[in-house]
Amino acid sequence: MSRNVRVLRCAPEDVFEVLSDGWLYPSWVVGASRMRQVDEIWPHPGARLHHSFGVWPVLINDKTVVEAFDPPHTMQMRARGWPVGEALVTIHVKARGDETVVRIQEEPIAGPARLVPRPIMDAVLLWRNAETLHRLAYLAEGRAVVRSSNTTADREQAEAPDGSGMSDSDGSDASQTQTESRVSDQETRES
Repeated sequence: MSRNVRVLRCAPEDVFEVLSDGWLYPSWVVGASRMRQVDEIWPHPGARLHHSFGVWPVLINDKTVVEAFDPPHTMQMRARGWPVGEALVTIHVKARGDETVVRIQEEPIAGPARLVPRPIMDAVLLWRNAETLHRLAYLAEGRAVVRSSNTTADREQAEAPDGSGMSDSDGSDASQTQTESRVSDQETRES
């Protein structure tokens, strides 16, 4: 099972505001390219998102179903992405002072992805979900009432030598990674 952690500069309610808007799903989930339909009862258990993966002309239509929804703490979804398979995705959200710790866990539960050796699948999911949390940070922090100018976007723009928002690094923020590592270590001990 792959697990990623990120600290966001917003409240847990800001994160759940994004998660509660099914039409935003392709904005934060890596691989999802468009929404086709969102059930009226989204994000309650049993609700479905009808989305597509890939890029035109190779688009695969599929769906994600809510398994559990307990704002502002937990959301669990069963995400399908055939032909790869199906995964159980759990998002845990916890306030920490003026910040929020978001942890995403993903585990393949059906289809060919279950046959991929775990270390390989975990490496792919770790990379994918790091970017997923990065995108979620942009949306949740951007929707939050501005409490500080220390959002993910602000930090990345400040790091860029030319103001383009793109740094010379691989896009990772060393201090963010260190914070995430400490958060992950602490949460592991708490579990």
